[in-house]
Amino acid sequence: MATTLGPNQYGKAEVRLVTVEREGPVHHLRDLTISTALRGHLEATHLTGDNADVVATDTQKNTAFAFAKQQPVGQIEDFALRLGRHFVGEFGQITGARVLISEHGWNRIDVGGAPHDHAFSHGGGEQRSTAVTIRGERAWVVSGLTGLVVLKSTGSEFHGFPRDRYTTLAETDDRILATAVTACWRYRTTELDWAASFADIRRLLLETFATKHSLSLQQSLYAMGEAVLDAHDEVAEVRLSLPNKHHFLVDLAPFGLTNDNEVFYAADRPYGLIEGTVRRTEESPEEFADADAAGLSWHPLPAF
Repeated sequence: MATTLGPNQYGKAEVRLVTVEREGPVHHLRDLTISTALRGHLEATHLTGDNADVVATDTQKNTAFAFAKQQPVGQIEDFALRLGRHFVGEFGQITGARVLISEHGWNRIDVGGAPHDHAFSHGGGEQRSTAVTIRGERAWVVSGLTGLVVLKSTGSEFHGFPRDRYTTLAETDDRILATAVTACWRYRTTELDWAASFADIRRLLLETFATKHSLSLQQSLYAMGEAVLDAHDEVAEVRLSLPNKHHFLVDLAPFGLTNDNEVFYAADRPYGLIEGTVRRTEESPEEFADADAAGLSWHPLPAF
């Protein structure tokens, strides 16, 4: 049987990096999880065990630490670009790099109504993220967020769906709608005010979820992605994953009580999972047809 080596990559996963930037008595805390992956002329290590071209994963980890010391981390997109370009530029056998960074938020603790200089509380489960891909001189940036938990207590309906002998779900014209937003968007550029773009995209996702009267979570998803593309020319497409965090009305009739959309129980599983992509129609067709132009941004990231 003939065999051949297919696509491959390797790297150091989930490096935990915390930096403290000391500006006099005021300290600035950054908390990151970094994963690096390298591609290139790596046939020898797979086929014969010759490691002459293998940049050790420990070296990749140490590079992240050293870069954080030599220059402030700054925006996670810029830090990922610096790391990826270094690996491709420093080692001739390495032709591509993927750098994933998630940022864990910390908030200053208020003491007597003022933020403390060097004491922090964890910001919760929401994370900002980026995925930077380098191949030769080219770079692609996909940024996003995970764990943005949102809920609205009205302004959502769900009815008109097909019914068969297995359908038990009741139709409703007034329900709680809740989800934990995972959103990622592909940028058309690598020169950008990343912080301002991220903050405004997050604002648009929240505002659209809140204000769009929803007949389905799919409708909300599309409206959220569309709002981002309408406002941000630098974004080519938005991908969203929205688990439906079900809140079911409790039957209080056995207790002689009515329940006018006031008492619910929150079911953590199973749950509906709504996923989709919103793209620009005016973007050049070749940008989607050419895997190197757009597809490489996502490969091998999960679709959502």
